[in-house]
Amino acid sequence: MPAVYPVGLPSENVDDDAVKVVRRLRRYGYEAYLVGGGVRDLLIGRRPKDFDVATSARPSEVRRLFRNCRVIGRRFRLAHILFGGGKIIEVATFRRDPAQKFHATRCRTYPEGSRTDLPRPQRLAPVHSTSDEDDLLIRNDNVFGLPHEDAIRRDFTINGLFYDFHRSEVIDFVGGMQDLRQKTIRTIGDPDVRFREDPVRILRAIKFSARLDFGIAPDVYDAMVDFRGELGRAARPRLLEELYRLMRGGAAHRSIYLAWNIGVLAELLPEVASFLDDDAPGSDLTWKRLMAIDARHRRDALPSDAVLLTALLLGPLEEAIEGARDPSAAYEDFMEEVAFRLALPRRSKDRIRLLVTSQRRLRQGKVGALTRREFFADAATLHAIDTEAKGETPPDWALHPTVVEEKKRPRRRRRRRR
Repeated sequence: MPAVYPVGLPSENVDDDAVKVVRRLRRYGYEAYLVGGGVRDLLIGRRPKDFDVATSARPSEVRRLFRNCRVIGRRFRLAHILFGGGKIIEVATFRRDPAQKFHATRCRTYPEGSRTDLPRPQRLAPVHSTSDEDDLLIRNDNVFGLPHEDAIRRDFTINGLFYDFHRSEVIDFVGGMQDLRQKTIRTIGDPDVRFREDPVRILRAIKFSARLDFGIAPDVYDAMVDFRGELGRAARPRLLEELYRLMRGGAAHRSIYLAWNIGVLAELLPEVASFLDDDAPGSDLTWKRLMAIDARHRRDALPSDAVLLTALLLGPLEEAIEGARDPSAAYEDFMEEVAFRLALPRRSKDRIRLLVTSQRRLRQGKVGALTRREFFADAATLHAIDTEAKGETPPDWALHPTVVEEKKRPRRRRRRRR
């Protein structure tokens, strides 16, 4: 049996449209719960960025109930309920991993006199029954199941909680409430197996630890170190997206430090990892640029993904280009492996080139014609981040590049000769 916790969530942080979706599903006889990161964030007093719903209704049944619904995905069929302002409530049918069974274990106990407010539920954990122990990578994840089966196929205990609006209760199959109160990142089941199933979970563990300021359970940390090489087997576009999420979440400095300390950064960006390992001149600026990015996140002024990635690569990239007889060829040599390893689109690679090559002129204050270039706002923002990292005050045109673009003079028309 799951542990059930009576919890009244603060109404100001709960999205009304998510509540409407859950109530309509229940009204038509389906089970429906708020799940995942939205429940986690509400329980720790944060306002979720998005809300996910898990239900017993199949995607086609959800579509029949909501006119504003579209069904997406092939490997993983999802229903998106669309609302005004670009809001999306994601609705997923309860799923199970066809390769897994599960067993119940007692949740860990606590020292005498501590955590007396918590019940002693049984924790469900997945157990693999596969003949091929060397290859656990998940390739099929579209088998429908029951709520407890859906909970144990999730990655971390703090993301395996269900919230029942009807009863105002948190339903916990995996011991997530205890880990949430202890501020601990712990996998559902054996971390060795879970990271081999999906190596991208290693990056997600780093993201949650850094963003929520949670510790990582020792066995989970050891498994992250042991299986970081499995990241090479993950889908490369997913690696790039998770790297962007590490940079966007307001904890870029702590995220990249954890990735570097664990050895994950050496798998994704060995060029940056070795630059930091060697304590190369300017390596301290890399950390300060990340701190400047976090400060911008707090001001709700997060730059574009191109600026975020360039800020991370800037130190080793400028080191590779500096003094090269052919800077363009040096750039291509440096970025070739980076682009392959992360499936970096060509347009992103070209954008990074423009941002990097413009920095020398901007540092000399030669703004001039650059204000008329489409990439000027990003280049100026990168210059502002770099200047802040050096402990200096950025010029006004770097802090407000859009104003400069608006003030640029129109081109004078040439008078035609008679």
